[in-house]
Parts: sequence; C-alpha cells; structure tokens
Amino acid sequence: MAYYRRGISLVFLIYILIGIYVAWVYDYITPALLREVAEALLAIFLWFLPLLGVDLNLG
Repeated sequence: MAYYRRGISLVFLIYILIGIYVAWVYDYITPALLREVAEALLAIFLWFLPLLGVDLNLG
C-alpha cells in the first residue's frame, strides 16, 4: 500500500525562493523590514521576557 506524504514540494519551494529573491531585488524586502520581523517573532515566541523587563529591540 502506497502512502501519500504531505509536505512542501520542491517546485513550491523553488517558487517561494525565487519570489523572495525578486522581492529583495525590487526592494520590497529590506534589511530594516527583516529586523522588524525578527523583533516581532522574538516578542511572540519569547513573550515572557518583556514582562520581566528585557528589551527585545535588535537595533
């Protein structure tokens, strides 16, 4: 019996990587945007640290 494996296909992964590259080249993705996204992700996953007074700002 063959099992169907769900996951990200190689074609979809290449499509996403090309999209990221094009967005970077045309300045839709900038280092400042990446820094803000990283700060937001840190605040989401380490939410208890700001409650203890830790500053999660990277810049």
